[in-house]
Amino acid sequence: MNSFDWKNLIDPLFYIHFDVNGIKLGIYIVLFIVFAETGLFAGFFLPGDSLLFLAGIYNRDLIENMLFIDSAFVNVTLLSTLVALAGILGNIVGYWFGAKSGYYLYNKEDSFWFKKNYLIQSKDFFERHGGRAIIFARFLPIFRTFAPIVAGIVTMERKKFMFFNVVSSFLWSFTLIFSGHYLYGFLLKNYEIDLKKHIEIIVIALVLVTLLPVILKLVKKLPESKE
Repeated sequence: MNSFDWKNLIDPLFYIHFDVNGIKLGIYIVLFIVFAETGLFAGFFLPGDSLLFLAGIYNRDLIENMLFIDSAFVNVTLLSTLVALAGILGNIVGYWFGAKSGYYLYNKEDSFWFKKNYLIQSKDFFERHGGRAIIFARFLPIFRTFAPIVAGIVTMERKKFMFFNVVSSFLWSFTLIFSGHYLYGFLLKNYEIDLKKHIEIIVIALVLVTLLPVILKLVKKLPESKE
């Protein structure tokens, strides 16, 4: 089994290459991570966008542990579909949890697994963008976790929620996984740049890009809080 270090929790490759006694379980771990990050409020710290991008690069390593497919396009499509389904299921659980727990969460004390401020920011984000927030949130860390919970809390119509849930999940998974796969192939073939040798840079870049909207939002609120 892989040697464990706490830093592994935020390392996408740890999940992709996860194995127990030589049995590769990467694909199952990736699907569970997607489910947890989009459906369980405790999953907000898990890698999301960087995990999917790298899953696109290592798609064959993941899929071959489930079945062998001699087609890169079918490989990536199948992986993207499985991830999308995991994301859909995760959001359903998040919505159900929000609908059942209601505003109890707003009275819950902060802990390592739960930050009330994230929930409040997600509620504000949701109220400003409506159903589109489900789509926007897929591409934003933290919001991705809390958006379906907030949708359940504010009792968003189920059919409307499911529509945006399905659209956002497929858009998120296909965009990132296909980007990872084809950008890797393009750079390797045309410029001999192997992205597998620059994983840390990719992860840092994706984290910065996806967190930028959140950071800008917080910075914008600073002057308002001082008034």
